[in-house]
Amino acid sequence: MTDVNTLYQFFYQAVEAEASDIHLKIGHSPIYRLEGQLYNADAPPLTLQQLEELMEVMLTEKAKSIYEREQQVDFAWNLNEQTRFRGNLFNSSGIPALSLRYVKNAIQTFDTLNLPPELAKIAMERRGIVLLSGTTGSGKSTTLGAMINFINDREFKRIITVEDPIEYLFQDHKSLISQREVGFDTETFQTGLKAAMRQDPDVIMVGEIRDRNSVETAVTAAETGHLIFSTVHAENSAQGVQRILDMFPSNDRHQIRLALSQTLKAIICQRLVPGKEGKVIPAVEILRTNALVRKLIIEEKPEKIQIVIEGGEEEGMISFNQSLYKMVKAGKVANEVALEFASNPEALQMNLKGIFLDTGKRIVS
Repeated sequence: MTDVNTLYQFFYQAVEAEASDIHLKIGHSPIYRLEGQLYNADAPPLTLQQLEELMEVMLTEKAKSIYEREQQVDFAWNLNEQTRFRGNLFNSSGIPALSLRYVKNAIQTFDTLNLPPELAKIAMERRGIVLLSGTTGSGKSTTLGAMINFINDREFKRIITVEDPIEYLFQDHKSLISQREVGFDTETFQTGLKAAMRQDPDVIMVGEIRDRNSVETAVTAAETGHLIFSTVHAENSAQGVQRILDMFPSNDRHQIRLALSQTLKAIICQRLVPGKEGKVIPAVEILRTNALVRKLIIEEKPEKIQIVIEGGEEEGMISFNQSLYKMVKAGKVANEVALEFASNPEALQMNLKGIFLDTGKRIVS
Protein backbone atom coordinates (compact mmCIF):
# COMPACT_ATOMS: atom_id res chain seq x y z
CA MET A 1 0.00 0.00 0.00
CA THR A 2 1.45 3.41 -1.01
CA ASP A 3 1.73 6.30 1.38
CA VAL A 4 -1.22 8.14 -0.16
CA ASN A 5 -3.41 5.00 -0.06
CA THR A 6 -2.83 4.88 3.69
CA LEU A 7 -4.38 8.36 3.87
CA TYR A 8 -7.29 7.27 1.68
CA GLN A 9 -8.01 4.52 4.18
CA PHE A 10 -8.05 7.11 6.96
CA PHE A 11 -10.42 9.33 4.95
CA TYR A 12 -12.90 6.46 4.58
CA GLN A 13 -12.69 5.71 8.30
CA ALA A 14 -13.23 9.36 9.20
CA VAL A 15 -16.27 9.58 6.92
CA GLU A 16 -17.71 6.36 8.36
CA ALA A 17 -17.32 7.85 11.85
CA GLU A 18 -19.20 10.97 10.60
CA ALA A 19 -16.24 13.30 11.20
CA SER A 20 -16.90 16.80 9.90
CA ASP A 21 -13.29 17.91 9.28
CA ILE A 22 -9.83 16.48 8.71
CA HIS A 23 -6.56 18.35 9.30
CA LEU A 24 -3.23 17.25 7.87
CA LYS A 25 0.04 18.74 9.10
CA ILE A 26 3.46 17.37 8.25
CA GLY A 27 5.08 15.63 11.23
CA HIS A 28 1.73 15.10 13.01
CA SER A 29 -0.79 12.30 12.92
CA PRO A 30 -3.98 13.21 11.02
CA ILE A 31 -6.54 15.02 13.17
CA TYR A 32 -10.30 14.82 12.75
CA ARG A 33 -13.23 16.72 14.28
CA LEU A 34 -16.17 14.72 15.57
CA GLU A 35 -19.20 16.41 17.15
CA GLY A 36 -17.18 19.59 17.59
CA GLN A 37 -14.19 17.95 19.32
CA LEU A 38 -10.72 17.30 17.84
CA TYR A 39 -9.13 13.85 18.00
CA ASN A 40 -5.75 12.44 16.97
CA ALA A 41 -5.97 9.54 14.54
CA ASP A 42 -4.27 6.28 15.45
CA ALA A 43 -1.92 6.65 12.48
CA PRO A 44 1.74 7.54 11.78
CA PRO A 45 2.74 11.20 11.36
CA LEU A 46 2.08 12.71 7.95
CA THR A 47 5.09 12.92 5.61
CA LEU A 48 5.87 15.56 3.00
CA GLN A 49 5.75 12.85 0.34
CA GLN A 50 2.19 11.90 1.32
CA LEU A 51 1.00 15.49 1.19
CA GLU A 52 2.69 16.13 -2.16
CA GLU A 53 1.03 13.02 -3.59
CA LEU A 54 -2.33 14.27 -2.31
CA MET A 55 -1.77 17.71 -3.82
CA GLU A 56 -1.04 16.11 -7.17
CA VAL A 57 -4.27 14.11 -7.06
CA MET A 58 -6.60 16.70 -5.50
CA LEU A 59 -5.67 19.91 -7.33
CA THR A 60 -6.52 20.86 -10.89
CA GLU A 61 -3.87 22.67 -12.90
CA LYS A 62 -5.66 25.96 -12.23
CA ALA A 63 -5.79 25.28 -8.49
CA LYS A 64 -2.08 24.44 -8.49
CA SER A 65 -1.36 27.73 -10.23
CA ILE A 66 -3.38 29.65 -7.63
CA TYR A 67 -1.59 27.86 -4.79
CA GLU A 68 1.84 28.61 -6.25
CA ARG A 69 0.91 32.26 -6.65
CA GLU A 70 -0.98 32.87 -3.40
CA GLN A 71 0.31 30.08 -1.09
CA GLN A 72 -3.28 29.02 -0.48
CA VAL A 73 -6.22 27.74 -2.50
CA ASP A 74 -9.80 26.54 -1.97
CA PHE A 75 -10.92 23.51 -3.92
CA ALA A 76 -13.38 20.61 -4.01
CA TRP A 77 -12.36 16.97 -4.41
CA ASN A 78 -14.21 13.66 -4.78
CA LEU A 79 -12.65 10.69 -3.03
CA ASN A 80 -15.23 8.57 -4.88
CA GLU A 81 -18.72 9.07 -6.33
CA GLN A 82 -20.28 9.24 -2.87
CA THR A 83 -17.55 11.03 -0.90
CA ARG A 84 -16.82 14.70 -1.52
CA PHE A 85 -14.55 17.10 0.37
CA ARG A 86 -14.21 20.86 0.42
CA GLY A 87 -10.53 21.64 0.92
CA ASN A 88 -8.14 24.45 1.73
CA LEU A 89 -4.43 23.97 1.01
CA PHE A 90 -2.22 26.61 2.63
CA ASN A 91 1.32 27.31 3.74
CA SER A 92 2.21 27.49 7.43
CA SER A 93 5.75 28.67 8.16
CA GLY A 94 6.51 27.93 4.52
CA ILE A 95 5.30 24.31 4.77
CA PRO A 96 2.07 23.05 3.11
CA ALA A 97 -0.85 22.01 5.32
CA LEU A 98 -4.32 20.83 4.40
CA SER A 99 -7.81 21.14 5.89
CA LEU A 100 -10.70 19.12 4.50
CA ARG A 101 -14.43 19.49 5.22
CA TYR A 102 -16.56 16.43 4.50
CA VAL A 103 -19.55 17.37 2.37
CA LYS A 104 -22.47 14.98 2.59
CA ASN A 105 -24.09 14.17 -0.73
CA ALA A 106 -27.35 13.30 0.98
CA ILE A 107 -28.94 16.72 1.43
CA GLN A 108 -30.93 16.63 4.63
CA THR A 109 -34.42 17.90 5.32
CA PHE A 110 -35.62 20.50 7.80
CA ASP A 111 -36.88 17.69 10.03
CA THR A 112 -33.64 15.68 10.05
CA LEU A 113 -31.66 18.86 10.76
CA ASN A 114 -34.00 19.88 13.62
CA LEU A 115 -34.82 23.16 11.88
CA PRO A 116 -38.01 25.11 12.63
CA PRO A 117 -40.97 24.70 10.21
CA GLU A 118 -40.96 28.46 9.49
CA LEU A 119 -38.05 27.82 7.09
CA ALA A 120 -40.43 26.04 4.74
CA LYS A 121 -42.51 29.22 4.42
CA ILE A 122 -39.38 31.29 3.84
CA ALA A 123 -38.15 28.89 1.14
CA MET A 124 -41.42 29.34 -0.74
CA GLU A 125 -41.16 33.13 -1.02
CA ARG A 126 -41.62 34.25 -4.62
CA ARG A 127 -39.03 37.06 -4.63
CA GLY A 128 -36.67 38.98 -2.36
CA ILE A 129 -33.47 38.26 -0.41
CA VAL A 130 -33.06 35.55 2.22
CA LEU A 131 -29.79 35.55 4.19
CA LEU A 132 -28.28 32.72 6.22
CA SER A 133 -26.11 34.12 8.99
CA GLY A 134 -23.72 32.69 11.55
CA THR A 135 -20.07 32.17 12.33
CA THR A 136 -17.80 29.78 10.42
CA GLY A 137 -18.89 26.17 10.95
CA SER A 138 -22.39 27.05 12.17
CA GLY A 139 -24.15 25.01 9.48
CA LYS A 140 -25.17 27.83 7.14
CA SER A 141 -24.35 25.87 3.98
CA THR A 142 -26.21 22.78 5.21
CA THR A 143 -29.36 24.77 5.94
CA LEU A 144 -29.05 26.60 2.63
CA GLY A 145 -28.79 23.25 0.84
CA ALA A 146 -31.91 22.01 2.64
CA MET A 147 -33.84 25.13 1.57
CA ILE A 148 -32.82 24.79 -2.08
CA ASN A 149 -33.74 21.12 -2.08
CA PHE A 150 -37.08 21.92 -0.44
CA ILE A 151 -37.89 24.07 -3.47
CA ASN A 152 -36.42 21.43 -5.80
CA ASP A 153 -38.77 18.77 -4.41
CA ARG A 154 -41.91 20.89 -4.79
CA GLU A 155 -41.60 23.54 -7.51
CA PHE A 156 -40.76 23.58 -11.23
CA LYS A 157 -38.20 26.38 -10.96
CA ARG A 158 -35.01 27.40 -12.70
CA ILE A 159 -32.38 27.45 -9.94
CA ILE A 160 -28.82 28.73 -10.42
CA THR A 161 -26.12 28.52 -7.75
CA VAL A 162 -22.79 30.38 -7.61
CA GLU A 163 -20.52 28.71 -5.04
CA ASP A 164 -16.90 28.70 -3.88
CA PRO A 165 -16.57 25.77 -4.02
CA ILE A 166 -19.67 23.67 -4.80
CA GLU A 167 -20.53 21.99 -1.50
CA TYR A 168 -23.61 19.88 -2.20
CA LEU A 169 -24.38 18.28 -5.55
CA PHE A 170 -28.08 18.74 -6.29
CA GLN A 171 -30.04 16.34 -8.48
CA ASP A 172 -32.87 17.77 -10.57
CA HIS A 173 -36.17 16.70 -9.07
CA LYS A 174 -38.96 19.10 -10.03
CA SER A 175 -36.58 22.02 -10.65
CA LEU A 176 -33.86 22.58 -13.23
CA ILE A 177 -30.62 23.34 -11.35
CA SER A 178 -27.30 24.67 -12.69
CA GLN A 179 -24.38 24.85 -10.25
CA ARG A 180 -21.41 27.11 -11.03
CA GLU A 181 -18.14 27.08 -9.13
CA VAL A 182 -16.09 30.26 -8.68
CA GLY A 183 -12.67 29.85 -10.25
CA PHE A 184 -13.85 27.11 -12.60
CA ASP A 185 -17.20 28.07 -14.13
CA THR A 186 -17.07 31.79 -13.38
CA GLU A 187 -14.30 34.14 -12.31
CA THR A 188 -15.91 35.69 -9.22
CA PHE A 189 -19.16 35.72 -7.24
CA GLN A 190 -19.91 39.08 -8.83
CA THR A 191 -19.49 37.90 -12.43
CA GLY A 192 -21.39 34.70 -11.69
CA LEU A 193 -24.29 36.58 -10.13
CA LYS A 194 -24.47 39.04 -13.01
CA ALA A 195 -24.38 36.21 -15.55
CA ALA A 196 -27.11 34.34 -13.66
CA MET A 197 -29.45 37.25 -14.36
CA ARG A 198 -29.19 36.41 -18.07
CA GLN A 199 -29.90 32.69 -17.58
CA ASP A 200 -33.65 32.94 -16.92
CA PRO A 201 -33.52 32.14 -13.18
CA ASP A 202 -36.37 31.99 -10.70
CA VAL A 203 -34.04 31.32 -7.76
CA ILE A 204 -30.37 32.28 -7.39
CA MET A 205 -28.18 30.98 -4.59
CA VAL A 206 -24.93 32.90 -4.03
CA GLY A 207 -22.47 31.27 -1.65
CA GLU A 208 -21.63 34.49 0.16
CA ILE A 209 -22.34 38.22 0.08
CA ARG A 210 -18.81 39.63 0.23
CA ASP A 211 -18.80 43.22 -0.98
CA ARG A 212 -20.76 46.21 -2.14
CA ASN A 213 -21.01 45.01 -5.75
CA SER A 214 -22.53 41.68 -4.77
CA VAL A 215 -25.05 43.43 -2.49
CA GLU A 216 -26.11 45.80 -5.27
CA THR A 217 -26.44 42.97 -7.80
CA ALA A 218 -28.44 40.85 -5.33
CA VAL A 219 -30.77 43.77 -4.61
CA THR A 220 -31.27 44.40 -8.33
CA ALA A 221 -32.07 40.73 -8.88
CA ALA A 222 -34.58 40.77 -6.02
CA GLU A 223 -36.18 43.98 -7.30
CA THR A 224 -36.71 42.38 -10.71
CA GLY A 225 -38.67 39.47 -9.26
CA HIS A 226 -36.06 36.84 -8.34
CA LEU A 227 -35.61 34.97 -5.06
CA ILE A 228 -32.02 35.30 -3.82
CA PHE A 229 -30.40 33.11 -1.16
CA SER A 230 -26.99 33.90 0.28
CA THR A 231 -24.91 33.88 3.45
CA VAL A 232 -23.25 36.54 5.56
CA HIS A 233 -20.86 36.15 8.48
CA ALA A 234 -22.56 37.62 11.56
CA GLU A 235 -23.47 36.36 15.02
CA ASN A 236 -27.10 37.48 14.88
CA SER A 237 -29.66 39.06 12.56
CA ALA A 238 -29.03 42.62 13.72
CA GLN A 239 -25.32 42.21 13.01
CA GLY A 240 -26.22 40.72 9.63
CA VAL A 241 -28.10 43.88 8.66
CA GLN A 242 -25.27 46.06 9.92
CA ARG A 243 -22.70 43.94 8.07
CA ILE A 244 -24.51 44.58 4.78
CA LEU A 245 -24.80 48.32 5.43
CA ASP A 246 -21.13 48.57 6.45
CA MET A 247 -20.14 47.50 2.94
CA PHE A 248 -21.16 51.02 1.88
CA PRO A 249 -19.59 54.35 2.91
CA SER A 250 -21.64 56.15 5.57
CA ASN A 251 -22.41 59.07 3.24
CA ASP A 252 -23.69 56.72 0.53
CA ARG A 253 -26.09 54.48 2.43
CA HIS A 254 -29.49 56.08 1.92
CA GLN A 255 -30.24 54.23 -1.31
CA ILE A 256 -29.07 50.81 -0.05
CA ARG A 257 -31.01 51.21 3.23
CA LEU A 258 -34.17 51.88 1.23
CA ALA A 259 -33.52 49.04 -1.24
CA LEU A 260 -32.62 46.53 1.48
CA SER A 261 -35.72 47.43 3.50
CA GLN A 262 -37.87 46.62 0.45
CA THR A 263 -36.12 43.42 -0.71
CA LEU A 264 -34.98 41.64 2.48
CA LYS A 265 -37.44 38.87 3.32
CA ALA A 266 -35.68 37.08 6.17
CA ILE A 267 -32.42 36.50 8.01
CA ILE A 268 -31.88 33.05 9.50
CA CYS A 269 -29.04 32.87 12.01
CA GLN A 270 -27.66 29.64 13.51
CA ARG A 271 -25.54 28.40 16.39
CA LEU A 272 -24.70 24.72 16.70
CA VAL A 273 -25.39 23.50 20.22
CA PRO A 274 -24.34 20.16 21.78
CA GLY A 275 -27.45 18.08 22.32
CA LYS A 276 -28.20 15.50 25.02
CA GLU A 277 -27.88 12.65 22.53
CA GLY A 278 -24.29 13.56 21.64
CA LYS A 279 -24.98 15.33 18.34
CA VAL A 280 -24.94 19.05 17.71
CA ILE A 281 -28.29 20.64 16.83
CA PRO A 282 -28.99 24.18 15.60
CA ALA A 283 -30.39 26.96 17.72
CA VAL A 284 -32.05 29.22 15.15
CA GLU A 285 -32.90 32.90 15.21
CA ILE A 286 -35.34 34.08 12.53
CA LEU A 287 -35.96 37.68 11.48
CA ARG A 288 -38.91 38.32 9.14
CA THR A 289 -39.12 41.75 7.57
CA ASN A 290 -42.25 43.66 8.53
CA ALA A 291 -43.12 47.37 8.56
CA LEU A 292 -41.22 47.96 11.80
CA VAL A 293 -38.09 46.16 10.59
CA ARG A 294 -38.19 48.15 7.35
CA LYS A 295 -38.39 51.37 9.37
CA LEU A 296 -35.39 50.35 11.50
CA ILE A 297 -33.33 49.49 8.41
CA ILE A 298 -34.14 52.81 6.74
CA GLU A 299 -33.24 54.69 9.94
CA GLU A 300 -30.17 52.44 10.37
CA LYS A 301 -31.09 51.31 13.86
CA PRO A 302 -30.32 47.58 13.62
CA GLU A 303 -29.61 47.41 17.35
CA LYS A 304 -33.39 47.58 17.94
CA ILE A 305 -34.13 44.66 15.63
CA GLN A 306 -33.49 42.17 18.43
CA ILE A 307 -36.48 43.47 20.35
CA VAL A 308 -38.68 43.13 17.25
CA ILE A 309 -37.63 39.48 16.95
CA GLU A 310 -38.47 38.76 20.59
CA GLY A 311 -41.98 40.13 20.12
CA GLY A 312 -42.58 38.74 16.63
CA GLU A 313 -43.44 35.08 17.23
CA GLU A 314 -46.85 35.46 15.61
CA GLU A 315 -45.11 36.62 12.41
CA GLY A 316 -42.75 33.64 12.36
CA MET A 317 -39.84 35.23 14.23
CA ILE A 318 -37.83 33.60 16.97
CA SER A 319 -34.84 34.73 19.03
CA PHE A 320 -31.90 32.58 20.08
CA ASN A 321 -33.16 32.63 23.66
CA GLN A 322 -36.62 31.48 22.57
CA SER A 323 -35.11 28.76 20.38
CA LEU A 324 -32.91 27.50 23.21
CA TYR A 325 -35.84 27.60 25.66
CA LYS A 326 -37.87 25.35 23.34
CA MET A 327 -34.92 22.96 22.94
CA VAL A 328 -34.56 22.66 26.73
CA LYS A 329 -38.28 22.08 27.21
CA ALA A 330 -38.24 19.44 24.47
CA GLY A 331 -35.48 17.62 26.33
CA LYS A 332 -32.96 18.08 23.52
CA VAL A 333 -30.47 20.36 25.31
CA ALA A 334 -29.35 20.62 28.93
CA ASN A 335 -30.05 23.82 30.87
CA GLU A 336 -26.38 24.67 31.39
CA VAL A 337 -25.59 24.18 27.69
CA ALA A 338 -28.47 26.44 26.65
CA LEU A 339 -27.28 29.16 29.02
CA GLU A 340 -23.77 28.92 27.55
CA PHE A 341 -25.08 29.59 24.02
CA ALA A 342 -27.77 32.14 24.91
CA SER A 343 -27.60 35.73 23.70
CA ASN A 344 -28.92 36.82 27.08
CA PRO A 345 -28.20 34.10 29.69
CA GLU A 346 -29.82 36.05 32.53
CA ALA A 347 -33.10 36.37 30.64
CA LEU A 348 -33.03 32.70 29.63
CA GLN A 349 -32.38 31.70 33.23
CA MET A 350 -35.52 33.63 34.22
CA ASN A 351 -37.51 32.00 31.40
CA LEU A 352 -36.46 28.54 32.55
CA LYS A 353 -37.82 29.45 35.98
CA GLY A 354 -41.15 30.47 34.43
CA ILE A 355 -40.55 34.24 34.48
CA PHE A 356 -41.14 36.15 31.21
CA LEU A 357 -40.84 39.87 30.54
CA ASP A 358 -42.64 41.57 27.66
CA THR A 359 -39.86 43.36 25.79
CA GLY A 360 -41.48 43.59 22.38
CA LYS A 361 -43.77 46.50 23.29
CA ARG A 362 -40.91 48.73 24.47
CA ILE A 363 -39.17 49.10 21.15
CA VAL A 364 -39.88 52.49 19.61
CA SER A 365 -41.26 54.48 22.49
